[in-house]
Order: sequence, then structure tokens, then C-alpha cells
Amino acid sequence: MLSQPILEEISARLSLAAPVRFDEVTGSTNATCAELAVGGSPEWTLVGAGHQTAGRGRLDRSWVDRPGNALLFSVLLRPSIPPERAGLLPLLAGATMAEAASELGDREVGCKWPNDLTVEGAKVGGILAESEIAAGTVRHVVLGLGVNLGEPPPGVPGAGALEGVDPGELLEGFLGRFRRGYRSDEPGFAEVVLDPYRERSDTLGRRIRATAIDGRVVEGLAVGLDQRGGLVVETDDDRATIAFGDVQHLG
Repeated sequence: MLSQPILEEISARLSLAAPVRFDEVTGSTNATCAELAVGGSPEWTLVGAGHQTAGRGRLDRSWVDRPGNALLFSVLLRPSIPPERAGLLPLLAGATMAEAASELGDREVGCKWPNDLTVEGAKVGGILAESEIAAGTVRHVVLGLGVNLGEPPPGVPGAGALEGVDPGELLEGFLGRFRRGYRSDEPGFAEVVLDPYRERSDTLGRRIRATAIDGRVVEGLAVGLDQRGGLVVETDDDRATIAFGDVQHLG
């Protein structure tokens, strides 16, 4: 189980030099972290919880956890990145968490584009990045992650969980790796993110059906990622790029 002292120890060992907060029960770690961001909290502020009562996923979906059986946290970022490239950050988080979880557990963890963590097709975790953008500048990004541990939450179709993984070790493994890859102000950041993500992708090379935010449906073979993290799909007629949306694996 995570706790305030454990978060403080992890933050100190990684020299994050930012506030840490842990709540046994909270509505949403992302909501708490966003409040701290607006209040001026520095980058690497870390918010963890034992259980969320109003956890959120992408597209306004709910995130359900089994109390005490999930790693739930959000971290505050203040990246030097154009808004159109902010989508690279959840991909970096996905590849990083998949690597950390695979090293600690006994099964390989993959990434389903854009924000899911999977084991043999079951969703074991998810990522939610929420940005504040003003005057064409990213003021902050709140990056939230939830990973099921031990057992998946009841009544959630397709959910899975990682077995035998300590939440504190997983969090520290993630943050250490993520920080090393987080070079948003450097040239070549896109490839720093995309190369490891491609290696962990459970979507590339599959036939998929993608539903974009505007309702457009694209079906075809997922063949690549563009420099903004968008999914490139080869259809029967052409190629299409999905920047944001929902993906279903067809095979």
C-alpha cells in the first residue's frame, strides 16, 4: 500500500524537490493535482490515493478501482512543448509504465493506443493527461495513471490486473524512467518518445476501427505514428491519421 511517507521517500530518492500529497480516499487525483497546479505548485508535484470515488478516464469515462488494489497517482508537469505536441506525453507515460511493470511482474505489459496498458488483451491500466493551455502555450499538464494490482475491479468488462507487483516499487520505477525520457525542450523529443512506444505497442500492425472525436470512423491497418503521436491507419483507399479518438482492435 502507498502512504504519505512512502511517497515522500520516493520523491526524495528521485530528487524531485516538489510537494507530495496522499489521500486514502479522494474523488480524483487529477482534480487534486490540477488545483495544486493552478495554485502555483511546481513541476513534479505528486498526488497519490488509495481509492478514487470519481476516477476519470478519457472521453469522460469513469475509472473504477478496487480499494487498496491499485496504483493511483497524478504528477504535475510544466513542459516546454507546443500544444500540438502535448499528445506525446501520455505516450511517453504509457511506454515508461509498461517497461517498469514488465520488469517487476511476470508478464509483458503493452500499450494500446492511445492511453491503455494491456496484458494479453486485458486492460490493466490507463492514462489521462489534462492540459491547461493559454495564449498558445502549455501552462501545465496533469498526468494521471491508474494500474490495477492483484485483482481487477469487479463488474468491469475486459479489465485485468498485475499480480505480485509492489505499488511503491512500480511508482518509483515509472517516475525514474519517465524523468529520464522527459526532455520536452530538446530537438528529437518525438523520437525519444515514439521509438520505445512502438516497441511496446499492442496496436501497431493490427487491423483496427478508430472513432475520432468528431465521430469520423476509420477502419484499416495501424501502420505507424506521426510526430505528434497520432495513429496512422492504412485504409482500403488511402491513409488517415487519428489525433484523438477511441480504438477497437479487430484482430
